[in-house]
Amino acid sequence: MLYMQILKKSPLFSGIQTDEIQSMLTCLSVVEKKYEKNELIFRHGETVDTMGLVLSGCVHIMKEDFWGNRTILSEVTPSQMFGEAFACAHNQDLTVSVLSVEPTTVLFLDIKQILNTCSSACIFHTRLIRNLLSVLAEKNIMLTRKIDHISKRTTREKLLSYLSAESLKAGSPSFQIPFNRQQLADYLAVDRSAMSLELSKLQKEAFLTYQKNLFYLKDSFTIER
Repeated sequence: MLYMQILKKSPLFSGIQTDEIQSMLTCLSVVEKKYEKNELIFRHGETVDTMGLVLSGCVHIMKEDFWGNRTILSEVTPSQMFGEAFACAHNQDLTVSVLSVEPTTVLFLDIKQILNTCSSACIFHTRLIRNLLSVLAEKNIMLTRKIDHISKRTTREKLLSYLSAESLKAGSPSFQIPFNRQQLADYLAVDRSAMSLELSKLQKEAFLTYQKNLFYLKDSFTIER
């Protein structure tokens, strides 16, 4: 398979060797699909029994309200997965949509084939299930962090909470974020114009500097409420 190096990096196949992954893919009856930019992969209200693993490109997990206002919950890049929680939940309607934000290739895996030990009794099937549980737990923690950002009262506080977390994750005051301005506003559930104005204020007040997606946080500042 052309994307074997991507699969080896996926947390789903952590600790499983290349030849073993190849054997498991046959057992799991995987399906590969390609999507153009801005094409819906999963739609709000659907039920799914497969999970997706991004082989190339990028997808956004998002929510839209009645009026079309969009909030980005997360970004999924090559070797990462989406839809596994809903697939595991059995007949649970999707409360989110999944959108390709660039040309994207996805490998779909039937959740039943993962959770039920195959007839050939692959010795690494148990590890696969364990890896899936670890992914679910990690995503739950990530959503908790997002809630921490968007629960702040002001746009400034939301921005600084998110940027601080990204800086800590990078281990440096200088870091890049994965979102453009509109995507960042959607992720933080704020108005784009208000967010851009707040970023300009923070830069003028010497709290941070930025150029496109590259940010640099200064050593000390006080969050104004």
